[in-house]
Amino acid sequence: MKILGIDFGLARVGLAVTDPDGRVAFPVKTITRTTKKALFDELAAVITAQGVERIVVGLPRPLDGVPGREAETVRQIHNFVQSLARRTPVPIELVDETLSSAQAAEDLRAAGLSGKRLREALDAQAAVRIVNTFVSGREGEPCAT
Repeated sequence: MKILGIDFGLARVGLAVTDPDGRVAFPVKTITRTTKKALFDELAAVITAQGVERIVVGLPRPLDGVPGREAETVRQIHNFVQSLARRTPVPIELVDETLSSAQAAEDLRAAGLSGKRLREALDAQAAVRIVNTFVSGREGEPCAT
């Protein structure tokens, strides 16, 4: 099963897909957000071109268990997921993305990236982390669509 991972952000959206067996994730691209239509058009193109059968979207969880500044981000992610669900029949699940960006940055630094090159690759690499979390079976909540 081919899986698309999404690291949703207000400025950029990172994308990663798995191999056809759904075992190994690879960064695909980072979409710089301009308009809602452009974002969903690009997502639809990736879903179709990659033959995606499941979508996983990262959802931050508060480290201390108490909702705080993440609450607005969580609301925006839920709105995004609802909008995406109206545009595709592909099942969508939410996956804990806690620390995915920090871990992705560590991965990229270990690969020798820094500065601008690291920032350009970060969102897609965070999406790889989100897919890997899902594939390893640690999380995954079906969305009511």
